[in-house]
Amino acid sequence: MKLLIALLLAWAIYRQVFARENGADLWRAFVVHFKHPNLLWLAAVLLLAPLNLALEAIKWRQLIRGFSKLGFWRTFQAVLAGTTIAIFTPNRVGEYGGRVLFVEQGQGWKAVIATIVGSLAQMLAIFSVGLPGAACFSLKFMEPGPYVVPVVVSLGLAFVGLLFFSYFNIDIVVPLARRIPYIDRFKKYLRHLAVLRHYRRRELGRSLGFAYLRYFTYATQYYLLLQFYGIPVGWVDGMTGIAAIFLVQASVPLPPVMGLLARGEIALFVWGFFTAAQADILAATFSLFVINIAVPALLGLACIVQVNIIKSLGYENGKSA
Repeated sequence: MKLLIALLLAWAIYRQVFARENGADLWRAFVVHFKHPNLLWLAAVLLLAPLNLALEAIKWRQLIRGFSKLGFWRTFQAVLAGTTIAIFTPNRVGEYGGRVLFVEQGQGWKAVIATIVGSLAQMLAIFSVGLPGAACFSLKFMEPGPYVVPVVVSLGLAFVGLLFFSYFNIDIVVPLARRIPYIDRFKKYLRHLAVLRHYRRRELGRSLGFAYLRYFTYATQYYLLLQFYGIPVGWVDGMTGIAAIFLVQASVPLPPVMGLLARGEIALFVWGFFTAAQADILAATFSLFVINIAVPALLGLACIVQVNIIKSLGYENGKSA
């Protein structure tokens, strides 16, 4: 299993880093801008990378501490491992499996549920910031029809409101799930949903706060990379453009290796209002992928290698734990 994970990771990174048709252009753009004072922007991006991961680890630890006593470092390793498997799985579902490897035996399904709750918090941050950001960007640069923005924003606000209600009343999932037809055959797994009853709004609020901090950390990294590659965009326009990109990206969830291509196309459209240097635009997007996903995925593989996967999944001597 470890060998398979390593091979799939190598394939994913090879396709996105070493086998790109425009790889030479991206590398040339990087070399051209790799000089003082641009290096200060790049250094800031690199310094924020571990903070981005640490915020995710703190957020997840906040959600699992009711049933797991993982320390921060172990939680940090779990986040890295999740990134490793998520990089080549649809809709990042591998993120759940990677983190499960690091929790105590018998707590795997609860960890999966906690990860879903954390993903919902991150989605809330993306949509609640992305909606007004995308609206402002559209009004300033795209000249949409007179009713397009009000209608889209109204529908978006209703959706975000529903997400907020669902998030802070997450425990209603349990009685609703029990009403699903033929659910009795899944009782073995349904019992793990009981962990949702233990989440208090204060805990959910703290986790949501870390989700917002992570969002702004990631967005700041993106903006700093735009500055590194010399894309002439101010802070306000940059952050609204980034909000629009993140919003569209979250609306069409894809694995990172496919999401990178989609993100690049969206970035070309958004930053095309500021520059015609397509190589610089794509290089900024690609650099963000390498720094925040590819490198952590490689580090996560080192963490997975040290784990007894069979034991972590609850199977020993051919029997389920």
